[in-house]
Amino acid sequence: MISSQPNYTALDRPEVSARLFHPRKESFISSSHPGLDVMIPVSDNDNVGGKFHMAQTDMPTFIFFHGNGEIVADYDDLGPIYNTLGINFIPVDYRGYGRSTGTPTVSAMMKDCHTIFKYTKNWLAENGYTGPLILMGRSLGSASVLELACDYPDQCDGLIIESGFAYGEPLLRLLGIIPEAIGFKEEHGFRNIDKIGTFTKPTLIIHAEYDHIIPFSDGQALFDASPAADKKLVKIPGSNHNDIFFHGREAYLSAIREFVARINVHD
Repeated sequence: MISSQPNYTALDRPEVSARLFHPRKESFISSSHPGLDVMIPVSDNDNVGGKFHMAQTDMPTFIFFHGNGEIVADYDDLGPIYNTLGINFIPVDYRGYGRSTGTPTVSAMMKDCHTIFKYTKNWLAENGYTGPLILMGRSLGSASVLELACDYPDQCDGLIIESGFAYGEPLLRLLGIIPEAIGFKEEHGFRNIDKIGTFTKPTLIIHAEYDHIIPFSDGQALFDASPAADKKLVKIPGSNHNDIFFHGREAYLSAIREFVARINVHD
C-alpha cells in the first residue's frame, strides 16, 4: 500500500523547484483556438487552467498532464487531432503555468491532481459524458497520473505514460541536484515505479528511443513493473524527449488509436 501522506519536503526546496518547474504564461492568441477554457479551483486563492477539447459524449476522455516546460496552450492544435481519433482531450496546467495562478511546487502538484481529477469527473457527469476515462501523463506529468491511477483505480479505465520516469534520484541528478544533499530518499519521492505496480487496467507506455532526459530504460522499467494483463510498450525510433511526437507521429497516434480501440472493447 502506498502512503496516502507522502513527505515531499525535500522536493519542495527552492533549488529543486527552480530546476524542476519552468512555468510560462499563456498568450492571449491561444484563446482563438477551439476548446472550452476552464479554471479549476485548487485552493482558496489559486486556480489551475485547463482546456476541454470535447467531441462526443460517448467517446473516451483523456485527462492529460503535460511536461515541466509546457502549457495547456501548446496542445491547442493537438486537441482537434485527438477529437478526430474519437477522443475527448483535456490538458491541464500546474500552478503558475499558462493561465493558472500561484507558484508550482511538488506538494502542490501532487495535491492538485486529485482536485483536478474530481472536478473533471463531476464536469463530465454533469454534462452527460459517459465514455471511458483515461489518465495520460507526459514526462513530469507521469507523476500526477500515476498518483491518480494508484488512488482511484476503480474510477478510471486506462493509463498512458509518455516519456515518464520510474525513479526520482536519477532525475534529480540530471537536473544538477545531489539527492543526499537535500535529504531526498526514493521512498519519500514520487514512487512512480511502486504506484504503477498497483494498477491492473489497460496500460500503454510510449517512450523515445534516444530520450536524453528520461532514458528509455525508465519506460522499460515502468512497463516491467506494471501488473496489467493488457499492457504495451511502444518505442519511438530515432526520437528524443522533445521531438518524440514530431519524429514518431504515425507510430504515436497509431498506438493511441489501438489503445482506445481495446479500451472500448473492455468497456
